[in-house]
Amino acid sequence: MKQIIIINGPNLNLIGKREPDIYGSMSFDNFIPSLQQEFYHEAKISLFQSNHEGVLIDKLHEMGNVADGIVFNPGGYAHTSVALADAVASINTPVVEVHISNTFSREEYRHRSFTAGKAKGIIAGFGMESYRLAIIYLISISSK
Repeated sequence: MKQIIIINGPNLNLIGKREPDIYGSMSFDNFIPSLQQEFYHEAKISLFQSNHEGVLIDKLHEMGNVADGIVFNPGGYAHTSVALADAVASINTPVVEVHISNTFSREEYRHRSFTAGKAKGIIAGFGMESYRLAIIYLISISSK
């Protein structure tokens, strides 16, 4: 069975409460069990979240040679963190960057992601479905 971890960055612990007009009203507490159920036969899906850059780097390093895939939402760090980009580049596990909102339809500073250039790809703007799409991709490449 494949191991896929979702690693969420700052403020994503507030999804479901924070700016529902942008991020929706579903929390990860409600969403993750539905993913685990949907992909039960193909992958073990777990969630990790931190508001701290160094903790996210440590988790990427820890899972970077263990997991079969990483779904990574660096939140606002996508636009600021060379260190997280270096962490993604330094691991062997494929990483798909996701964003709940369409970052290109928002403030101009959100149009640039340091981390996306080091990931296999980026999925943005589909709400929580961005995570599901990333998992489908990671399962498909790890089963080849």
